Formats: sequence, structure tokens, C-alpha cells
Amino acid sequence: MTEDLTGQPPGPSPAGPDPYDNRRQVLYWRLLARLFDGEEQPALESASLGVVEDIGLPSALLDPGTSLDSVVQRHPELAAEFDGLMTPDDDAAGDGDRAAEVRRAALVSKVLLNVFATGSSTVTAEQLARWQSDAGWLERALGGPPGGLRGGRAAGAGLDAGGLGPELAAIEADLVGRMRLREVLADPALAARLTPSMSLIEQLLRDKGNLSGVALANAKSLIRRYVDEVAEVLRTQVEKASVGELDRSVPPKRVFRNLDLDRTIWKNLTNWSPEEERLYVDRLYYRHTVRRTTPQRLIVVVDQSGSMVDSMVNCTVLASIFAGLPKVDVHLIAYDTRSIDLTPWVHDPFDVLLRTNLGGGNDGPVAMAMARPKIAEPKNTVMVWISDFYEFDRSQPLFEGIEAVHRSGVKFIPVGSVTSSGRQEVNPWFRERFKALGTPVVSGHVNKLVHELKTFLT
Repeated sequence: MTEDLTGQPPGPSPAGPDPYDNRRQVLYWRLLARLFDGEEQPALESASLGVVEDIGLPSALLDPGTSLDSVVQRHPELAAEFDGLMTPDDDAAGDGDRAAEVRRAALVSKVLLNVFATGSSTVTAEQLARWQSDAGWLERALGGPPGGLRGGRAAGAGLDAGGLGPELAAIEADLVGRMRLREVLADPALAARLTPSMSLIEQLLRDKGNLSGVALANAKSLIRRYVDEVAEVLRTQVEKASVGELDRSVPPKRVFRNLDLDRTIWKNLTNWSPEEERLYVDRLYYRHTVRRTTPQRLIVVVDQSGSMVDSMVNCTVLASIFAGLPKVDVHLIAYDTRSIDLTPWVHDPFDVLLRTNLGGGNDGPVAMAMARPKIAEPKNTVMVWISDFYEFDRSQPLFEGIEAVHRSGVKFIPVGSVTSSGRQEVNPWFRERFKALGTPVVSGHVNKLVHELKTFLT
């Protein structure tokens, strides 16, 4: 290679190809080839290996069989590069550094290949766990926490990424469907490798009637773990929303932690002695901490048809949290073509889920017939109805029942779904009528429902 007068290799001629663009194209063409055709393309594989080694990255980035956890474990310095790798800010920052763009292309290709090239063969528990971990790295690359797009434990993460969440959930559901779940559950060692997720919980709830013995015990353990993880997230959100007005009719408790130091100093400033440079305090002032609450009744009605599994899990957990608050009387009803009163078990969402039967059609009027007698004091009652409201020939009777409940003074909150990702689909016929009634359908995000119930709690 010749050198110029500065001793540096000459750059590309203005009319020639850009070597950085060529390298990026090689990496991305190889990614597309592997995504759409499982067979290796020798020329692309060889060229990609040359690019990766030349820029100082490990060749493991090109191996679809190597998880991102393994890559980061062997090369911990790469962990920070994956965080926020695919965010808009990262795109802008790399505009002036062509070498960095090639490096980023290699890392992005690894993440996308591991998440979206899932094949079509039977899936093992270990493969599912590895995919879930790799999907977590994709979510981190998009600027959120692991689980932020798929929902569940990361409820409230606020990660959108252009609607990618449903696609990841669909891939995960396909992997769970291709796994011999009953055989895995029957083996404690294999079952221990499973990480509970919404897709897995849905499959377990649908298949629980066919499980027994060790398999049923392992299924219950996974459901319990998932419920506890969701409850931990939702409980924090409810506690943040439960900020009732201070009850000034109750004298503040005179303890040191309630001492209002600023007010005490202000009120005693007339006792300041300039000669002694000392403030004499003849009265202490304390903060009010008791909050006013009134007995309230919360009636939660949940559509348990097949499309509402995410709502069923979140709502049963949410209802149990509200049921643990003082002076809140919670009732829970689930329905498909029949309705079931789950109130006796509302404090234990795990028990509630085991008593549900996902699937079937919808019969909202049957659920309303069970819910209305629970209204004792309309002004102190909130009714939350979670459904897609596709009732077909029962639409008018259900809406008339809802309208009557609303007119009686009950705070009626229709929710299209209660998911962690915020996805919802609502019958347009109902949506328009709810809007005209003054009770518009709230966003499907579980955080929005907690916010709507804030006025009920205070």
C-alpha cells in the first residue's frame, strides 16, 4: 500500500466505494439472509467474519447458537455497548463516526438474529430461557428494561418501540407452543429452567386441567412466581397513587418524625434574642399525617374469554392489592358465557387464576346480572369493566345495563384491556356510546387504570 506525504494510507477516492458502507452492507445482507433463509451463505459468512475480526469484535457475534449472555460473559466490556444500542439518540451520535457505525451494525445484527431467527423445530426449556434472555437484551438495546416490551413484570416501563411488543409476544407464544410443555413440567430439573412469562402463564392456565402430580405442582409454582412478580410492580404503583387528603380533624401525632421544623422556627421568631443569639421555643408544631378515607366498594368485572388472558392476570393481582387497602371492599367477577363470583378468593390472585377457565364466548348481561346486586351505595361504588366488548347480539342489553348503573351514581370505568404494554382493541360500537355517556374507554395500560382509581382511593 502506498502512502501520501503525511505517512498515512490514502483514503478512498471521491468516486470510489466507501469501505465503511461496504462493511455495513455485508453485515446487514448477512443478517437478512440468515433471517429469511436458514442456510448459510458461504461468501457472506466469510466476508462478515473478516469485518468482525478486523474491527476487534469477537467472532461469537456471528454464531446464532451463542446467546448474548454468553457473549457478554466472555467479553464484559461489550455489556455497556448493548444498552441503548438502538435508541434514536444513539443513531444521531454515530453520524460522524463511520467506524462506529460498522461496529454498531455488528452488534445490532447479533441482537436481531438471536431474537427473530427462531426456526421451526421443537423447543426445549433451555432454548426458551435463552430466547427470553436474548429478548431482554433487545429491550435493553431499545432503551428499556428486560420485559419492557413483552409486558408482565415490567409493567409501567413505558417502552413502545413502534409496536414491537406484540411481535415479541407472538414469537414467545410460538416458542411456548412448540415446547412439549407437559413433558417439561413433569421433570423438575427441566421445569426449573423455565422463566415465567405471560405467554407461558397463558399456556399453563389453558392446560391446567390436563396436568396432575409433579407437572401440576410445577405449573402452580410458575404461576405463583409470576403473580408475585407482577404484584410487586403493581403494589408500588398503587402505593404511589394512594395519596388521600390529609384529615385535619385528627390532631397530629406529637412524635419527633412529625415535627414541622420550618413552621416551628417561623412561629417562634418573636422569641429570638439578639444578645444571646438564641431562639427560645415555647411551642412545637407537628405535621398532619393521617389521611381521610371513606368506605368504598370496588366491583371488578373481567372478561375471561381467550383474548383477555393478560387482563385476567393483571386484574386479579390488582384487585387483591386494592382488597388489602383499609376501607376498600373489593368484589371480583369473571365471565365468558357464564359468570363466576371470585370475591371469596380476591385476596389471593393465584387461587383466583386457578379457578378461571380461559376461552369461550361472551355474555356480558349475565355478568351484569351478578354485579348489580353488589351495588349498595352507588355514590361510593366504582365498577371497572374490562373487556373488548364484542357482544354481538347482546350489545344493546349490556349497554342498557351499564347505562342504568352509571345513571344511578356509580363511577363506571370501561377498560379495553389491562395489559403491561398498553395494547387494546375495543368494539367501535361500544366505544362511541361510552364516549357519549361521559365514560370513555381508558387506555389499556395498567398504569392508566391505577390513575383512574386514584380519586376512588382518596
